[in-house]
Amino acid sequence: MKSLTLLDQVDYQAKRFPDRKAIVWDNVNWTYAELASASIRLASEIAERPEYDRQHLAGERVAILVKPGGLWMASILACWRLGMVTVPLSVSHPIAEWEYVLSDCGCKLLVVDALHLRKLSDWTALPGLRVKEVDTVGEEHDFGNQDSGNSPLPKIEGRPTADAQIIYTSGSTGRPKGVVTTHSQIAAQIQSLIEAWQWSSSDHILNVLPLHHVHGIVNVYYCALWSGAQVTEWGPSEPGALWAAFCQVRPTLFMAVPTIYYRLTRTFESASPEEQIQWKSGCDSFRLMVSGSAALRTDLLHDWKNITRHTLLERYGMTEIGMALSNPLHGERKPGHVGYPLPGVSCRVVSDQGEVINHSTSESITGELQVKGPGVFSRYWNRPEETAKSFDGDWFITGDAVERTSEGLFRIVGRLSVDIIKSGGYKISALEIEEELRQHPVIEDCAVIGLPDPQWGQQVAAVLVVRPGFSLHLEELRSWGKQRLAAYKLPVSIRVLEFLPRNAMGKVVKPELISLF
Repeated sequence: MKSLTLLDQVDYQAKRFPDRKAIVWDNVNWTYAELASASIRLASEIAERPEYDRQHLAGERVAILVKPGGLWMASILACWRLGMVTVPLSVSHPIAEWEYVLSDCGCKLLVVDALHLRKLSDWTALPGLRVKEVDTVGEEHDFGNQDSGNSPLPKIEGRPTADAQIIYTSGSTGRPKGVVTTHSQIAAQIQSLIEAWQWSSSDHILNVLPLHHVHGIVNVYYCALWSGAQVTEWGPSEPGALWAAFCQVRPTLFMAVPTIYYRLTRTFESASPEEQIQWKSGCDSFRLMVSGSAALRTDLLHDWKNITRHTLLERYGMTEIGMALSNPLHGERKPGHVGYPLPGVSCRVVSDQGEVINHSTSESITGELQVKGPGVFSRYWNRPEETAKSFDGDWFITGDAVERTSEGLFRIVGRLSVDIIKSGGYKISALEIEEELRQHPVIEDCAVIGLPDPQWGQQVAAVLVVRPGFSLHLEELRSWGKQRLAAYKLPVSIRVLEFLPRNAMGKVVKPELISLF
């Protein structure tokens, strides 16, 4: 694979096809030349600030709190031009979660759009944090000469191997941790998907995914822009509006989590015959529809195919590794399976005793999945011990149990940790939620579990022990928690017990708690 970076590729597309559409959002159309120019202009504005020594920006972390679309991507590229490391924030998270990320990775700069700057108006910022607002206003830049003007951008040496991005992900150890990837690791993730899914400059993808996870960031935006394709940012919307978007935009690619496909299917079933005919026709332009970030029910896969004539392509990945497994673009996509290793990715199955299970041609094998390849992340930010525990040599330990068939096809059996909940495509740490709930003035103890749910995959539930003489209702708890946790982390069901069931070692027996619901 070529040792290029996404920034190199965007600049290449801007020079080769300057008038080709890159990103469309909020009735704004940016060509590749306009996207590149906007990022250069923003990089110059950041570097010109008097408090900066522009030659020492490399490696500084920059939080990005910008609505999905062209400004978000221009902010990412601008920081990369300066050698800075981007830290995408979720626009839907409460301020408390932003503060945690900003503090944990030591961000000194926050790039924010006008909408979210207003939300921060009453916020007491972290000491030393500078804020840079971005908008679409600004003079055009001569893209062919990045060193024009009085303030040339600094020359960045060794960019491919330098840190590029930190994405925060929940794990079984509690608070989210920052996953650090270099430019070359991101490039490897992108090129693997482009080869497997045959991205081209004629593709057009409609995005509805958030831009603080690899699903939307890498699989959608980065792959599209590397290929010279077009991204139309649609954002979260009601299923009926999304069906209408298929008809209006006529994209060739769509990627979503099972929850979105579930909602689209149920909305289609309740639509009028005229709407159904129109919506079906809106799917004629697609060449590929992908489902990921959570398990896809077999009945949902069949329902979607009956409606659209498309068999959803299931794949498997993590923040730490990008995508590792995928069903084939051409050929059979077996329901309930996540396919074969992607180009450049190696996978192995390890037993409970830590022994590598040799693949047999006559039978399937089951164990823990471990992954190796050029797209695997660099490290967890400032967590060397956790990083070391996550690897066996060069192999990343995923924590997922898999079955591999005699043909080499993988199926995800489940998480090895009961403290990881998958809901609506989000990976949620039960321990993180428990830590926050214990701060409630009437909660003495608690345990958080995932309940099976046909729409979300799992739903967050909590079993509580409250102080004597007090009571606590679900809505009271959710109202208290929404200032501290993202909405998808808040319990949707609670039960109150006098004490939590524990084993001989004092550990809460969480499987027993599921029966309470």
